[in-house]
Amino acid sequence: MKSSGKFPRRGALRHLPVVQEKLAGVHQRNLYKWLIVAPMIGVISGLAITVVVFLVLKEMWPAVLGYYLQHHWAIVPGLVLGCAVTGLIMQYLTPNPNEHSTEEIIQSYHEHDGAVDMRWFPQKLLAGVTTVGFGGSTALEGPSIYGGAALGSWLWEKLRRFPRFHLTARDRRIMLICGAAAGMAAVFRAPFTGIVFALEMPYKDDLAHEALLPSLIAAVVSYLTLGSFFRSGPLFDFVTSTSYRMTDLLWSLVLGALIGLMSMGFVLLFRRVRRGVIRWSWPHWAKLATGGLVTGLCGLAFLQMYPGALVPLGPNYEAVQMILTTSHSSAELMLFAVLKLAATVATLGAGGVSALFVPLFLTGGAMGIAFAQSVVHSPAVGLYAAVGMAAFISAGYKTPLAAVVFVAEATGGHGFIIPALLGAAVAYAVSGDASASSDQRVRGERG
Repeated sequence: MKSSGKFPRRGALRHLPVVQEKLAGVHQRNLYKWLIVAPMIGVISGLAITVVVFLVLKEMWPAVLGYYLQHHWAIVPGLVLGCAVTGLIMQYLTPNPNEHSTEEIIQSYHEHDGAVDMRWFPQKLLAGVTTVGFGGSTALEGPSIYGGAALGSWLWEKLRRFPRFHLTARDRRIMLICGAAAGMAAVFRAPFTGIVFALEMPYKDDLAHEALLPSLIAAVVSYLTLGSFFRSGPLFDFVTSTSYRMTDLLWSLVLGALIGLMSMGFVLLFRRVRRGVIRWSWPHWAKLATGGLVTGLCGLAFLQMYPGALVPLGPNYEAVQMILTTSHSSAELMLFAVLKLAATVATLGAGGVSALFVPLFLTGGAMGIAFAQSVVHSPAVGLYAAVGMAAFISAGYKTPLAAVVFVAEATGGHGFIIPALLGAAVAYAVSGDASASSDQRVRGERG
């Protein structure tokens, strides 16, 4: 019998061409889909966040902060009024005043297949603007993550009517995360932070890895969209160096451990206050007005002890810059950190509409510099600020990768990535499962 010179395909090998053809078809279809859908999410989210940033950071907060600094007596009534307005919006214009911001998105991812009810979208964004714009101790990451994610979910609803996009039910969760990445990337001018944070956000111990490619595209497009209206460089600049000593790495481990313990205590306090406030029988606006009262008293107390432009209120972007680039005593920095955390518990614990990212970031930076000045006696305060920032975000939100990437992107402190990684890893481990988000889960855990 003659041989054909080729070995016959046996068993599963004979199906190899069919498998290759199927895989190629799936790859091309998915790639084609996300190359169109993800940029759409990026542009829509970027435009929405640009409007929010303009309203709060360019128009509202500079005027409010200037008035507060000139008239300290106005801080407390201003915060009470602003928080009461937020409470009225959430109480009378939304079905559940306790459902909003990052928590709503995480809950949607796990429990509602990525669906977000868009009927309440404008009201919740407006409530975020009033929370931050009047001086609540939080920033725009909450409205931005919620806004981007909700728009991603909404776009799925619109595009699924067109068969050419091949959108599945699973894709809605992907588009939700994709929008969250776009919102985060735009508001912090940090596309890689947006990607990593959105992927880490649903879980304490894993990533929503199925959304990687679409999130990458959407985050970059959203960043470029906002950058066409505002500057696109690092949000916070400070002088950095690529040189550090072995002792700095050891001290970074110590600082990470200390902040991990502090973060665990803060998170447990915040969660307890939040649960207690939800159980109160008071009207929602009265709860928030009380939170505004405590927040205002924190800001006023700090200004009474340390008069100047630094105050633990509002989005505090200007405070980040002041802490990173000007000299402050360790006592002032520690008091600022304590009152910032207290004001954040009051604002968000009472039901304010936003999230904890910037308060944790800012508090960690202040504590890191105080640690460098009083414990290490090191002139490299920028290094310890970077470690403190990364450590507090890592421990508080269970997002160690996003914490380090954010410090590098938003501050320009790329030379401090290794110390920041060490501090973030230790803080993450020391703080255990304590997370600021009650809806974050361990992979495989059922709600």
